[in-house]
Amino acid sequence: MLQAAVIDGLAFARTAGELKGRLGMEALPRLGQSGCLDAVLDFVLVGEINERGKPGLRLAVNGSVRLRCQRCLGEVELPLRLEAQLEFATGDAEVLAADDDIDRVVASHDMSVAALVEEEVILALPMAPKHGQCRAAAETERGKEPSAFQALAALKKLNR
Repeated sequence: MLQAAVIDGLAFARTAGELKGRLGMEALPRLGQSGCLDAVLDFVLVGEINERGKPGLRLAVNGSVRLRCQRCLGEVELPLRLEAQLEFATGDAEVLAADDDIDRVVASHDMSVAALVEEEVILALPMAPKHGQCRAAAETERGKEPSAFQALAALKKLNR
């Protein structure tokens, strides 16, 4: 697995560089801190000059992450397939001042590929991951008394 690939962002974009690799949890510490239990991510990073004439990167990530279900606290496997187009900015001020929908990243001579991939994956994760059909939630609903709203709905049906 790729560990510490570093690129010179502007040179990588100008030469239309391409880098492929696979990252595991050992290369993604922030993902682990955000509650991810495991991840295997394949990526393709391509340098480009975009349609606006600006240097940037295209990133495609495929893989899966294991997270904690917020309903039952069990593990939930989340497949990931994302694509991002990033335009280089000269500094943080340019990124903050932009008022359009273009994703920007500050260009540098030592850009960590793992950090770029990790940032895009973190942005793509759900705020509260959960199973599509959570077993614990279904069991709780079966053994529970009706909520106040359910009881009110039943009363309204009786009064019709």
